Order: sequence, then C-alpha cells, then structure tokens
Amino acid sequence: MIAPVVVALVLVGYYIFVAVLFLTVAKGVSIVVKTVMVVVPLIVVGFVVWALVERIKEIRSGEEDDLSQY
Repeated sequence: MIAPVVVALVLVGYYIFVAVLFLTVAKGVSIVVKTVMVVVPLIVVGFVVWALVERIKEIRSGEEDDLSQY
C-alpha cells in the first residue's frame, strides 16, 4: 500500500510545481491562458487523489489484482 501513496505524492508534487511554475513564468500571457494552465494540472491532481483513494479501498477490500474479475 506504500507504493501507490508514494507515486501519488510524487505526481501531486509535480503537478503543483507545474501550476506554480506556470503562474510565475508566464508574465505576458492573458489571464484566460494562465487560468487554463493552472486549472488543468489541478484537475489532474484531483484525479490522482481520486485514483489513490480508490486503490486504497481496493487494497483494503482484499482485491490485490483486478484480473480476477475477468
């Protein structure tokens, strides 16, 4: 259960860094483009956290492998 948490933390850290980088580097860009460049990484962070929560639920329920469903 540690591996999914570590991977999620790395991805969340990366995408938050990307969002902050877009805010600081893009000086002459319009507010609409800045908003899109910040919102998209934050949406990805939301999906990563959602996937982590689902994976933790799956591990706790005892289903280690999704292939058993097929």
